[in-house]
This record gives sequence, C-alpha cells and structure tokens, in this order.
Amino acid sequence: MFGHIDYRNPPELCPVRDVMSVASDQWSILILLWLGYFSVLRFNKLKKYVYGISNKVLSQRLKILEADGYIERKAYPEVPIRVEYKLTEFGQSYVEKLLELAEWMHDNSPKVIANREQYGLN
Repeated sequence: MFGHIDYRNPPELCPVRDVMSVASDQWSILILLWLGYFSVLRFNKLKKYVYGISNKVLSQRLKILEADGYIERKAYPEVPIRVEYKLTEFGQSYVEKLLELAEWMHDNSPKVIANREQYGLN
C-alpha cells in the first residue's frame, strides 16, 4: 500500500497533502456532498445547506473547488445574475469515495464513541 513512499527522501511537495488540503476541509466536503445530492445548486441554497458557513468562506471554497476541477460554475446573463454550481465528472468520482468513507464512519461511530468513553472523553 505504501510502496511508493521513500521515507528516507521525502518530497518537498507531497501530492497527497496538496490535494487533500483543498478537498478535505470541513466546508469543501459539505459543499461537495450537497452538490452530489442535488445535481445543481445556486449559491444561496448551498449556503442554506452548508449550515454555519459565511458568504466569504463559501465563495472562497467554491472558487478553489472550481479551480481544482471538482465543480463547474455557470453564470446566466440575467438581472439579478443567476449562478449555478454542479459537480464535474471528476468531482463526482471524488464524492463517490467520500460516500464510502462516510459509510465507514457511520458504521464505526459506535466504536469511536465507546473508545472515547473508555479513554475518559465523553
């Protein structure tokens, strides 16, 4: 599994860390999961579903996710402007992996909670 890693000579730029830093923060994961649930969402709907996110952070996250190719943005020349967001094929493949991980977390959350209680963190 880790055969490609040379622990004696670590790279300055770790591609895993670089990709994961963008695609795995709490807001990006929620944005991507909601876009996986709905085929298209507008900014205000996304803000409603991603509870607690500010306009500024949502806007920043959307720009970064678009730049990395997870989502696409479509603006319509209307007044007021209408902007819609949806997953790209690349983004959809990532969400499929996220869902596998979410299922694993759901299945194992009782064990984690029991471990916390045993450790004294309840």
